[in-house]
Amino acid sequence: MQNPAPRTNDLNNMTSNNMNFTIQTFIGAAKRLKLKLNNHAAELSPIFLRLLLAYEFGEAGWEKLHGENWFADIAFPYPVNLLPADIAWNLATGLELIAPIALIAGLMTRFFSAALMVLTVVAIAAVHWPSQWQDLEDLRQGYVITDQGHGNFKLPLMYMFMLSSLLFSGSGRFSVDAWLKNIRG
Repeated sequence: MQNPAPRTNDLNNMTSNNMNFTIQTFIGAAKRLKLKLNNHAAELSPIFLRLLLAYEFGEAGWEKLHGENWFADIAFPYPVNLLPADIAWNLATGLELIAPIALIAGLMTRFFSAALMVLTVVAIAAVHWPSQWQDLEDLRQGYVITDQGHGNFKLPLMYMFMLSSLLFSGSGRFSVDAWLKNIRG
């Protein structure tokens, strides 16, 4: 005996029920994701800053390690100008190689963020700041990624804000700093 063909209303009801189930499943998944993000997003966000900054400063350190010292041609601000160019080069290179490893691990994040902020301020003052500017319009033209005679302090300024975030918030839950804090009690 053959089953009778389903009626149109039954098919519509089945389709409607499947769509409602799919929508409810999607809404439930979105609610669960929102709850997890609300509970853990603040703990995860420092990881992204740490990784990005580690890459950027590590790349600069690697280039210095394998490059020629050009610090002798730079007019550094006081008190960095008191250091011989070789010592300043080695200090910058060392910090740009050690700090990224510490940032990736989340070890002494606040210390290394502050140290990299000092390094970045010196770099802005010595290399990225416009050499001559008379008004804010001249200064605004230096807020770029490429130097076209007006400086190029946009990227280092972004690094400063990212480092400030790590300085104030710390390395987050997923870090050696947090692990050491939990061990100490």
